[in-house]
Amino acid sequence: MSNNLPIMMELEPGTYYWCSCGKSKKLPLCDGAHKGSERVPVEFKITEKKKYALCSCQRTKTPPFCDGTHAR
Repeated sequence: MSNNLPIMMELEPGTYYWCSCGKSKKLPLCDGAHKGSERVPVEFKITEKKKYALCSCQRTKTPPFCDGTHAR
């Protein structure tokens, strides 16, 4: 994503994989585009259905959630 702003997603409870390489066509979720690189997706579990701000700049210190790093 070119603007690096967080991606707001309403997620159902379950297990998800956040893209840490930035190459996924399904950002912010992994689609396997990291294969062949040193990057691996970050597994995270959601227990409550609600909207989450997921990082799209891949620089967050709290993956997969946006911590505002894109603004610095």
